[in-house]
Amino acid sequence: MSKVVQNLKYSAEHEWVAEGAPARIGITAVAADALGDIVYVDLPAVGSTVTAGETCGEVESTKSVSDLYAPVSGEVIEINQGAIDDPASINSDPYGAGWLFTVAVTEEGPLLSPEDYAAANDVEI
Repeated sequence: MSKVVQNLKYSAEHEWVAEGAPARIGITAVAADALGDIVYVDLPAVGSTVTAGETCGEVESTKSVSDLYAPVSGEVIEINQGAIDDPASINSDPYGAGWLFTVAVTEEGPLLSPEDYAAANDVEI
């Protein structure tokens, strides 16, 4: 699996954003690989508001607990219950079945292009 997908934008904190209305959000393969086996994910509640650059949840793995940062601001529209029920899906398919939540975006945070994210993390697209 590619570590960086071309049609997404990325935060420096390793979240990806798929453009759309609402925008789908997840954590990158780079982050999932670094975390190791993910065993628990805490996501923002549907209807809550997230702010770009601020924490909005946690991802717990066999190695550590990491904050989840919102890459955009807006209202949370949907959470991926499948990722909550089976956190391993975040490791196995971070850009597909392992997506985390969707947001009706009011403002983007500072986001990176696929090329910039790949260069910052020394991985290939």
